[in-house]
Parts: sequence; C-alpha cells; structure tokens
Amino acid sequence: MAKIKITQIKSVIDRPERQKKTMVALGLTKINKSVELEATPSVIGMVRKVNHLVAIEAI
Repeated sequence: MAKIKITQIKSVIDRPERQKKTMVALGLTKINKSVELEATPSVIGMVRKVNHLVAIEAI
C-alpha cells in the first residue's frame, strides 16, 4: 500500500472539537510536525476532513 506524508500547517485553535480529535488521531499535535502513514481508506477520510489544516505528499 502507498504511504503519504502529512504535515500540519495550521493551528487547531478555534476549530471544532471533532477536527481537533481527528488531528490527534492522525498523530499531529504541533505546527510543522509530519507523520508518514499508510494510505488506507480510513486515513484518507480523516485527511479529507482536515485538509485545510494539513499538507499532503505522496511517498
């Protein structure tokens, strides 16, 4: 399965609690922190919900 690199580019302050929990579930807690995850349907769905807060790169 393909991997993707997800980087947090915006703060979660003043965002709905659901988006904050999604960011934590992805492993993102600070701006400019990056994680590499498998591109499973569940991860892709979470990224779509917070795509305005993250940058995505294919690896």
